[in-house]
Amino acid sequence: MDPLEQQLNEALARVDAPAGFAARVNAAARPPTWRNPALAAGLMLLAVGGSLAWRRHQGEVAREQVMTAMRITAGKLNRIHTHIRETRP
Repeated sequence: MDPLEQQLNEALARVDAPAGFAARVNAAARPPTWRNPALAAGLMLLAVGGSLAWRRHQGEVAREQVMTAMRITAGKLNRIHTHIRETRP
């Protein structure tokens, strides 16, 4: 066997996991537990408050867009009305 192949076989040989490895992996994979209910409640209030603020902001943006559209429409209608009044005999 070639020395390179021997090194590869040694490097890739199966090695048993150290004692307690599975327990450490399972402990690390467990989701965190909420130990402070006040912190959990605060985070929930923050999330709800942020959501409500975002909805209000979206409503204000929509209102501004509607008002801009109304101003443009009113201007065009006034021009058409003036044009019709001027062209009538």
